[in-house]
Amino acid sequence: MGEGKTSYDEAIQYLYGLQKYGIKFGLSKTLNLLKAFGDPHRGQKYLHIAGTNGKGSVGAMVESILSSAGYKVGFYSSPHLVRFTERFRINGREISQNKAASIAAEVIDAINPQQPPTFFEVTTAMALIYFAREKTDVSIMEVGMGGRLDATNVIKPALSVITNISLEHQFFLGPRLTDIAREKAGIIKEGVDVVTAVTQPSVLDVVRGECSQKKAPLWRVGKHIRYRKNGKTLNYYGLSRKLGGLELGLNGRYQNRNAALALAVVEILERGGFEVTIEHIKHGLKYPNWPGRMHVFSRNPLLILDGAHNPAAIRELVDSITRDFSYRNLILVLGVMGDKDIARMLRRVAGIADYTLYTRPHYYRAASPEALKKEAERIKGAGESVDSIPEALQRAKAMARPGDAILVTGSLFTVGEALSYLDPEKFKPDPVRQVN
Repeated sequence: MGEGKTSYDEAIQYLYGLQKYGIKFGLSKTLNLLKAFGDPHRGQKYLHIAGTNGKGSVGAMVESILSSAGYKVGFYSSPHLVRFTERFRINGREISQNKAASIAAEVIDAINPQQPPTFFEVTTAMALIYFAREKTDVSIMEVGMGGRLDATNVIKPALSVITNISLEHQFFLGPRLTDIAREKAGIIKEGVDVVTAVTQPSVLDVVRGECSQKKAPLWRVGKHIRYRKNGKTLNYYGLSRKLGGLELGLNGRYQNRNAALALAVVEILERGGFEVTIEHIKHGLKYPNWPGRMHVFSRNPLLILDGAHNPAAIRELVDSITRDFSYRNLILVLGVMGDKDIARMLRRVAGIADYTLYTRPHYYRAASPEALKKEAERIKGAGESVDSIPEALQRAKAMARPGDAILVTGSLFTVGEALSYLDPEKFKPDPVRQVN
């Protein structure tokens, strides 16, 4: 790729082609790529976030607070909703297509063709190179899967965060909750503070054990950090701060817990020299940039999009929808990846829907609408399969009567494609789709 200038479309087409190598755990290929660039990740300040759900929300709130305080904040997240460039942000702004193409071309040229890296290994190297060149004050790195052998674990963070842990990716991470906990606890480093919201005793034992072994101070939401929902605002009782009347810009009851985690992160960074005022905190919590998560797109009809893609996230979504929104009938637009626990997800969400449109995004891992409908017939009757997300949204809008609500969920790929259809200017997708 070194000859001539590589276009953005050419670069991401090549990167998506690396998906044929699947998911492979290990740090060596990422480290080899970074070595070719002089190890740009060394000497940089990072926050490392692992967990089953909430990683992105916590990262977005921390990014927003620190950006409000005048710091230059990198944020690497996955997957993206509609554009590859969403994965690399500084102060909420995506990397430019030209810069993404340029860095991608450099990294691709450094690849050993005898030992090709995966898509995620290359994008992780790109993020670390980008943030180092842009001289960020701190960069937030979201784990892709697990933690111990995830490509992001090449960093030495200033702080490690484990949001929560539930059953997920069992084929890769292990069949038991404690197996998954060990993988996620693999981001814990010698002497580096850890903040977590995990609650299960067996999981806490794993995290505590790893922290003890690594002499890493452990701070827990529910013990050292507490919070209380107060009407529509949040009260926070932290390590040294007590804050009341905080407004959250992200919807969903579970965001109160995520906000408490984000505030604990900020408090620990303050101990390390970061200066953040109450005004920065209030502004940052109120205006984070994190679309597609309890995203209220319109009020008439009430149209909500949420990327919940596992049973734990669906459970929290259902709790928020039923307790925080009023509607007559709920029309569900559902698209799920075929490798997810579809039966458990359907059991949790089908019960609140009056009618379900089973559909799929244009992504190779997506379950077919017919397969979703067949699985759902064991649980709940009313529904139909629809070939595409645009068709499903058109059908849902035609069905909706005054007072009804439409909920789009099941996958971030589903939500991203829906947003591209609903608002093609703001959520303009890449010309090259992430498909196999």
